[in-house]
Amino acid sequence: MHIETQRLLIRNYTMDDVKDLHHILGDAEVMKNCEPAYSLEKTADFLSKFCIGKKGAVAAVHKDSGKVIGYILFHAFQEDVYEIGWFFNQNFWRQGYAYEACKAVIEYAFHELNAHKVFAESIDRVKSVGLMKKLGMQPEGIQRSHTKDEDGNWADLYLYGLLKDR
Repeated sequence: MHIETQRLLIRNYTMDDVKDLHHILGDAEVMKNCEPAYSLEKTADFLSKFCIGKKGAVAAVHKDSGKVIGYILFHAFQEDVYEIGWFFNQNFWRQGYAYEACKAVIEYAFHELNAHKVFAESIDRVKSVGLMKKLGMQPEGIQRSHTKDEDGNWADLYLYGLLKDR
């Protein structure tokens, strides 16, 4: 994948991205609504096996600095249906980077891959659901007490999706 936006380059990962990715996945605040922060070793293993090996995610690279500032989960869930998710370096929050990157990846899915649907899920009903709505995704349901949060408490899982040409 190679997508350029105004401020970002969205591309496949390489092992050279391990330090930048660890600045994202190793940050407890970034990972708050997902799982515990990764060690450098876990980040390297995840990068190698999932991001590169399974091509399960792409990197959002800040054009001006060349730094990977965003992790974009993006993979085929089933034929013509893709899952998207995101984590961004905390220093780049609230500046529109996640929206810019995810919007570009969704457009790529619909126009280049002929996707029928792109969906996302999160337990974060404020920031993540807010971005899902801004991206034009529609609520598809809530799985009540479906997963545990970082404190071990049961949490609702919010499901949103976007259909092609809708």
